[in-house]
Amino acid sequence: MERLLVLVRHGQSEWNLKNLFTGWKDPDLTEKGVAEAKKAGEELRDLKLQFDIAFTSDLSRAQKTLTLILDELGQQDLETVKDQALNERDYGDLTGMNKDEAREKFGEEQVHIWRRSFDIPPPGGESLKMTAERVLPYFKSEILPQVLTGKRTIVAAHGNSLRALIMHLEGLTPDEILQRELGTGTPIIYRLDEDGKVVSVQDLAA
Repeated sequence: MERLLVLVRHGQSEWNLKNLFTGWKDPDLTEKGVAEAKKAGEELRDLKLQFDIAFTSDLSRAQKTLTLILDELGQQDLETVKDQALNERDYGDLTGMNKDEAREKFGEEQVHIWRRSFDIPPPGGESLKMTAERVLPYFKSEILPQVLTGKRTIVAAHGNSLRALIMHLEGLTPDEILQRELGTGTPIIYRLDEDGKVVSVQDLAA
């Protein structure tokens, strides 16, 4: 029995383009982001992949990415579960701020610590550790059981919520996952064994 799990980060958003901390804000995809999502769908179609269930966050950039992918696959009516547990990391007081302006205000080193440390959150926001503490219980209770029963599953979410999943699936350390860059609109294909351990991984960005 195949146990298929595909993770995909949403396509470029308007705030990605403007270099703003986005977090739980809800900007739309750019034209490039739409194209990235469609390309992801085309790549999955070329691999002859079809899905039995989809999961996405409560934010429209991830939902729209998923919709565009499913359009390419001819699976517009696929069962889809939306939950804020899969939302992007909350950047708190940095939300909406230009990243260069944040460096000027707080200092390069401090902003780097907030962005690239595992357990130090920005003021009023979440660290990657805190993000993982809401993503992983949801994954283990809602998503993984679907995969283990043989339902081919796709998850469209965000850079940091997906980092939390990848860290768990691939057994990475905090330092290793913080070095991991996730391309927008790029599927990562996992196949799991009966215990939920990764048998193979295929990153279509590679």
